[in-house]
Parts: sequence; structure tokens; C-alpha cells
Amino acid sequence: MKTSGNTILITGGGSGIGEALAHRFHDAGNTVIVSGRRKEALESAIAGRANMHAVTLDISDKASIADFAQRITTDFPALNVLINNAGIMRVEDPSSARPLDDAEATIATNLLGPIRMIDALVDHLKAQADAAIVNVSSGLAFVPLPATPTYAATKAALHSYTITLREHLRDAVEVIELAPPGVQTELTPGQSTAAGYMPLDAYIDEVMALFAEQPTPAEILVEQVKPLRFAEASGKFGEIFARMAQVVKQRG
Repeated sequence: MKTSGNTILITGGGSGIGEALAHRFHDAGNTVIVSGRRKEALESAIAGRANMHAVTLDISDKASIADFAQRITTDFPALNVLINNAGIMRVEDPSSARPLDDAEATIATNLLGPIRMIDALVDHLKAQADAAIVNVSSGLAFVPLPATPTYAATKAALHSYTITLREHLRDAVEVIELAPPGVQTELTPGQSTAAGYMPLDAYIDEVMALFAEQPTPAEILVEQVKPLRFAEASGKFGEIFARMAQVVKQRG
């Protein structure tokens, strides 16, 4: 993936990993558009930065995505990179019947959102030079955290979808998966200062170095996420999953 001279759209770009990526790609000489639900967060993310733009979007709303895509490609016809970063993470207990609002919202945001966004923009991207799609999954796609079953399931599905999308778009659009470990952001309450989570700046430093490699890896994997990504291959899946489940029991 070319790392400068692009026009990049980052969903969920008003905070956390999305905002940090937006700033680094902007610093590298790209025009960057950030989208998300919260206008105030988006405006803060682009403050004082020329060639950064904010456009509100509810990624879980099918009709909103169609309208958004039409507007973005009209206003930014050079758009050639889509980074599907928006996501939510909810704690759930599926051991008894419960309202499924959190599960349904997680699927709509984390899985249907990227699929719909890709569908809305793929024909435009195929017509651009140096086009790329980056799907942000998670280390939990490979070893799920029991406390967040639907989140992990959506990320596992997005990993699978990315693999098949890459094959369909071979020689037309570069398709990359970015799979973070636990990073110090506000994805969940208290996570931004939690011990054991990777500091955001350190994570983005490592990610940008990987994006700069030629050719860009199909999967952007920092060292801290590799035990999860390769848990099955290393024969350590059961050990790692049991350890994660024990943490959940201790917190409960």
C-alpha cells in the first residue's frame, strides 16, 4: 500500500486507533477523511490540520452508508483508500436468555458496517490507482474473550471476509487486515489506562512501520498480537483461552 499521496477514509476516526491512524497518515502526506457518530470528536480530531475532513456517519445504519458513500465520492473523487475501523465492544453473558440489543448492535456495527461500506465504495475504488481496503479486526478474532462473545465472533467473521475479499479483488484493490491486540483506548471503560494493554502511541509506531514495508503485509500484526494470531498453529489455543477465561472469572 502506498503510504503518501492518498485520499483516505477512516471510519471511527474520531478517537482511539482510528484517530491515531488518521493523524499519522495525515502527517505522512495524505488527505484524510474521518467519520463517526460524534461530530464533536471528529472536529477535535481534525482541529488545526489542513486536508483533514470530518463527516458524520452512523455505520450501523444501512441507508446512512449509501447516502454517505455517494456524498464522499462526489466531494472527494480521488478517494482511493478505505480503512474500516469503526467498532463497538460490549460485555455479554449468553448463559441465560437476555435482551439481544447489544449483540445485534455489535453485529450491525462491526460486521455489517464494513461489508456495507465496502459494497458502497468498491466500484469507485476499483477505478482508482493504488486503491486499498484495510479491515480492522482484532486478536480476539483468533482467541475469543469469553466476556465479549459477539464482539469476538464479528471480528472472526471479518477476518474470514477479508480473506475472500482479497481473492475477489486481486489485481484490482489491495486488501489488508489490521489485527490489533488489546490497546489502551476508550473502546471499553477503563481500557485506556489498563495494565497489560499496549500503549496507543507504541502500537501506532509499530503499525506504521509495517504499513511502510514493501510489499505491505497482507496482515498487519504487531509483535504483541502474534501469540493470539498464531495460537492454533502453535498449539497454545487452549492454554491462552483458559487464561483469558480465568481473568473473566476473577473479575466476576
